[in-house]
Amino acid sequence: MDLSVIGQHLEGLGDTSSTGFVFQCFPIGGEVDVLKVTVEGREELPLFISVSDDQILCISYLWDESQVDPARRPAMLEAMLDMNIPMPLSAFARLDDWYVVFGALSLTSALAEIEHELAVLSDNCLEVIEDMAEFLL
Repeated sequence: MDLSVIGQHLEGLGDTSSTGFVFQCFPIGGEVDVLKVTVEGREELPLFISVSDDQILCISYLWDESQVDPARRPAMLEAMLDMNIPMPLSAFARLDDWYVVFGALSLTSALAEIEHELAVLSDNCLEVIEDMAEFLL
């Protein structure tokens, strides 16, 4: 699967998306090519897509370590573990100092499945931020 194909598909949906979301895509070149995807109305929580030899990875950055209340950090980590399984199509991770939510898809995933994963990931980000607000400064 090629990132440009994903981007063209998402932007081509306009307001006819089966998820009800309108997507904008911005390629980011580098050692690993990334597609930055924003969901209309949720621009502050962009999604980042990369393609490796085995998977399509979709990530959204939530907050960094400096935003976590140090006294509440252990409780936050426990709450994240408890929330991990019931959160559909997504899981928590940490990249450097950033807490993220991610989902992975097969390289053979249909474009509609990628659109669905992005919509669910975006919804999950909003839910996580609301549920974890008590642990943040």
